Amino acid sequence: MALTKMKIQNVDTGKDIEVLFNPKEYTFTKSVPWGEHNIHGLDAPHQEFTSGNPMVLEVELFFDTYEKEGEERNVRKYTDWLETCTLVNPDKHRPPILLVTWGKALQFKCLLSALTQRFIMFLDDGTPCRAICNCTFKEYSPASEQLKAAPRHSPDHTKRRVVKLGDTLSWIAGKEYGDPAQWRTIAQANNIDNPMDLSPGTELLIPPLF
Repeated sequence: MALTKMKIQNVDTGKDIEVLFNPKEYTFTKSVPWGEHNIHGLDAPHQEFTSGNPMVLEVELFFDTYEKEGEERNVRKYTDWLETCTLVNPDKHRPPILLVTWGKALQFKCLLSALTQRFIMFLDDGTPCRAICNCTFKEYSPASEQLKAAPRHSPDHTKRRVVKLGDTLSWIAGKEYGDPAQWRTIAQANNIDNPMDLSPGTELLIPPLF
């Protein structure tokens, strides 16, 4: 059975490159940012989720063309192709969208967000014939694809409201919650000590009632 090689495809053009040597390992990293809102009198800040960060794939690729012949001995044939993945396409006005695959086990639509090229062996005339490339690929997932793949079953009830002249917290609570007595929820979420001291133009966080 033939060895399956990792491939990197330029989705915009359909062209791809097959790595010379499969990587020893690769790493996926996913971070989830939460915004903190300090609330007076609580031991910990209120955590508000807005949007997740993309998945990041990090992989080290090894290229060696020493045993090849003629112009094929120049390893930059491979490293230059990777470098083009970081450059702006004049027609698209952005770098290309990529698809990193390794058989059926790895299918990762992404962008090349960082590339380090290290040339470690040279022919007598200075032509590089061995290189190590450290690649950082960042997940590319348009909102339309995400919503289609995992539709939201409930809305995000967190809201923001700009204070107008004459507004009070109890009046806002009555409008938002249907209960003026819930003004303390808004006061706590916005670190308001004096509920009567509202300045027009102030943006308030209106948290959901649990």
